Amino acid sequence: MSGGGAPPGRDAAWVVLETSLDPARLAAFCRDLERLYRINPFLEFASWEQSAPDRFRAEVLNYSNGQRIVMMASVTRTSDHALRVDYAERLKKSTRFEIEPTPTGSRLTITDEYNPAGAGAQDAEVDRSLHAWGVALKTYLERDRRWGWIPLYRWCMRRVWLPLKPAARRVTFLIMVIGLADIVLIALGLAIYWIESGRGVP
Repeated sequence: MSGGGAPPGRDAAWVVLETSLDPARLAAFCRDLERLYRINPFLEFASWEQSAPDRFRAEVLNYSNGQRIVMMASVTRTSDHALRVDYAERLKKSTRFEIEPTPTGSRLTITDEYNPAGAGAQDAEVDRSLHAWGVALKTYLERDRRWGWIPLYRWCMRRVWLPLKPAARRVTFLIMVIGLADIVLIALGLAIYWIESGRGVP
């Protein structure tokens, strides 16, 4: 994760993340826009409607700025490794996803571009979740590389995990960690009992 490679324009924010995926596989991953947006841990979706491959409508609560908005967006694929999402009637004008090859895989740059901001209500529309989105994307891709070979893992992530609200994901993760810790402790206790029994301890 870095903030290098700054795009031109002062009304823009960006995040850069590197992954071991090759550019073609990362580009294929980014084509699933609903999954891409749902990975953002600050967005809670009430609905997502994809009326066409290049158009979607989503009702979203953005926890980073407290705004409940309707995203009406069109998608332009500017190249095999780049696409742009243009928003209608919002302060945020577009989001660009650009992929470049690196010696160890590929680099994804996500850039939010804004219309010139006014004061007051417009300033409140600035999306402050971009860095967290980049961190969550990198984590998601690393977990997919590590655990994607497990049967149904990707199906569960796509159909069960991502549709959960961000708060529900955090609670579910904590429950899973606590449950795993319980299993480890029980297994450790059984192992100690088995070892001591094998020694013939009275």
